[in-house]
Amino acid sequence: MSEYLVTARKWRPLLFKDVAAQEHITTTLRNAIAAGRIAHAYLFSGPRGVGKSTTARILARAVNCLQPVDSNPDNTCGICREILEGRSFDVLEIDGASNRGVDEIRNLRESVRYAPAQGKYRVYIIDEVHMLTKEAFNALLKTLEEPPPHVLFIFATTEIHKVPATILSRCQRFDFRRIAIDQIIKNLRTIAGEEGIIIDDESLLMVARKGDGSLRDAQSIFDQVVSLCGSTVSYRGLLDALNIVDVELFFRVTDLVKSRDAHGGLQLVEELMSRGHDLREFLSGLTEHLRNLLTARTTGTATLIEASDVYRERYLKEAPSFSVPDLLRLMRQVGACEQAIRWSAQPRFRVEADLVQMITMQTAPDVGELLRQIEELKKKLHESPAPSVLRGTSLSAPSTAAPRLPSPLLRAMGNGAPAVPSVPTRAPGAVLSPPEVTGRWTEFVNEVRRQRISLGSVLESASLLGTDSGTIRIACANDFQASSIQRNRELLTAIVQQVFHVSARLDVEIRQSPQAATPEPAGTVSTPPVKDHPIVQAIIRELGAEQIR
Repeated sequence: MSEYLVTARKWRPLLFKDVAAQEHITTTLRNAIAAGRIAHAYLFSGPRGVGKSTTARILARAVNCLQPVDSNPDNTCGICREILEGRSFDVLEIDGASNRGVDEIRNLRESVRYAPAQGKYRVYIIDEVHMLTKEAFNALLKTLEEPPPHVLFIFATTEIHKVPATILSRCQRFDFRRIAIDQIIKNLRTIAGEEGIIIDDESLLMVARKGDGSLRDAQSIFDQVVSLCGSTVSYRGLLDALNIVDVELFFRVTDLVKSRDAHGGLQLVEELMSRGHDLREFLSGLTEHLRNLLTARTTGTATLIEASDVYRERYLKEAPSFSVPDLLRLMRQVGACEQAIRWSAQPRFRVEADLVQMITMQTAPDVGELLRQIEELKKKLHESPAPSVLRGTSLSAPSTAAPRLPSPLLRAMGNGAPAVPSVPTRAPGAVLSPPEVTGRWTEFVNEVRRQRISLGSVLESASLLGTDSGTIRIACANDFQASSIQRNRELLTAIVQQVFHVSARLDVEIRQSPQAATPEPAGTVSTPPVKDHPIVQAIIRELGAEQIR
């Protein structure tokens, strides 16, 4: 029986062109070899499982190969076979984590003086070089800067920020990229075809996503799935093998949010726990699900969504059911829950509470529409003139129409034109008596306030002077209040008849308090502060507005 090799070792690339997603590096190295411009030190950095050590081994064989083919090793000559089998004295692979001290680097400095046994270069591959101590790095500096002509250093690291700048400046640095999902799927499909394994595209997509940009991780997951499912891999068997949360559960969550079914949310958490799913993995998947909905909602396409064609179409169909502010709020809620359960003694309870809160959450208001209405209100207030009212002016004089405010502020302030019901009148020639006006003045003001809040506020601050020959005389503190009464004379006359059942007119006078400021020059129009305007006062009182300074 032949020895079993895992997929990552059995299908390790042997040529530069086989290294996935790193063409910007392999092309540069091949050109350097072809031009004879091989540096004395290379530094490969990048995430795990993207080909750093593999590229280092291909480079070690390429510079020593007896019969290179297009700057690639032929992998058949004696030197290439020795390097592939790990028995070459000219290529030494060192683990930086277990050989991190200054003594190991001193031994390395002594060994570099020896010429290669067979090949042209003596190659030192140091993996996880960032694990070396500060003293070891310092001991390596001089040798790294001016090594013997037959020595080639190749360093690999996943944490480039831990490598001293003095080392970086002495190496040619190459940054390896994360491998895209499409390229991982292509690699796994090729391996499955060579191995005689039947696996559907949806399962390949799930394995590639679990690899998280690492081809080696994806290949290890592939081995695990094949061990459980055999030569035929189905999507359902894949979910059972890896204990992955099904995408359908995430769609169920958003359906519960749309239907506001809090009871269904608690049942879903119970289902997750009974299946043994990890809550953190569930929240991570839910965040990605909401991100896919947000992408489809904002772009109108599914090209940026990493999913099968079936689910892409489903995201496009579901996205219009949610607004962008609602999706952002849901994503923030899930992110906060994912952080909170790290330290929670009862993570299930926290997930249940947050899920119920998401389901029962009210939709986000349209802030843009509110801001538009506020801007329109400010424009109306600035455009509205401040008319002056002469002392002793009668309400029977012509008036200027009050500015109209945008809806829904009209409804909040009661500034619409009220319908005045018909009321019975007294006998012809009947007049108001002063005691009757004084006794029912509060009732009159309350009726005005009910029909128009801003006008009622003005009458509350005014003073009743008396009644004379069918005329009600009112005193106001300033021109602004008198102007408000002047503009609404028709409404006030109708309300007088409604309350007192008699026709009467109102005269308004301006009487300033003794503490008033020094009189203005003749002909000057007094303009009160904007905050004293009845409309502004109504906005402050009804909508809770605040003055911006």
